[in-house]
Amino acid sequence: MTVHEAASVGFSSQAEAYRRGRPEYPAAMDDWLVDRLGLRGGRTVVDLGAGTGKFTRRLLATGAQVTAVEPVAAMRAQFALTAPDTLVIDGSAEAIPLPDASADALVCAQSFHWFANAAALAEIHRVLKPNGVLGLVWNVRDERVDWVAAASRLIQPFEGSVPRYHKGDWQRLFPAPGFGPLDQSVFPHGHKGSVEQVLIDRILSVSFIAALSDDRRSLIAAALRHLAATHPDLAGHDEIVFPYRTEAFCCRRLP
Repeated sequence: MTVHEAASVGFSSQAEAYRRGRPEYPAAMDDWLVDRLGLRGGRTVVDLGAGTGKFTRRLLATGAQVTAVEPVAAMRAQFALTAPDTLVIDGSAEAIPLPDASADALVCAQSFHWFANAAALAEIHRVLKPNGVLGLVWNVRDERVDWVAAASRLIQPFEGSVPRYHKGDWQRLFPAPGFGPLDQSVFPHGHKGSVEQVLIDRILSVSFIAALSDDRRSLIAAALRHLAATHPDLAGHDEIVFPYRTEAFCCRRLP
């Protein structure tokens, strides 16, 4: 199956902004990977839709053997900068270039909504060992915070039909044949840095914004800078903290 146009175009053109602007993951995820996914030395894990490799570093820290799969060439190029000693291979969720029953765990961080379909789940089931674990992770902008909601309103008119985590379409696949029930964990998280990094780069790296023309992206960037200069919680600050909730799900492949 081909990669969605918004992902292919947007992530190809703005892969570097994605690497700069996307947040890392909270330290609590380390325990989740060990306790829920069973990752440790001697285990194998696939990072599916690995992007620029931000989550890959969390997986590597468990001591497990990591194989990353990413279909967008520009993202693989950024991945080589983030995790230079880790194998990243070209492949899609519907055609994972790995043997049957070869992984103890498979993780999709910021990616599952792009390929939430029965064919992808069947392929994930094929690659996982019996009793292997599927992990789904998203850093979700905390729109309970006023200025975060304002930033989201600036880009919402461009969203269209692009697959998104918050739309919830991906959840319709569950409960899924061959998998146990989904277990959910939620962790608060904040991304600290300059306005350009954690707000401007972050929003411009959103797939459907990254796919826009240079002129339209420039207008959005200007609106975001105006928000940062005028909102009472942001104005005058050299650094800001962009608040997130990290939402993590896991389910076990049935024997």
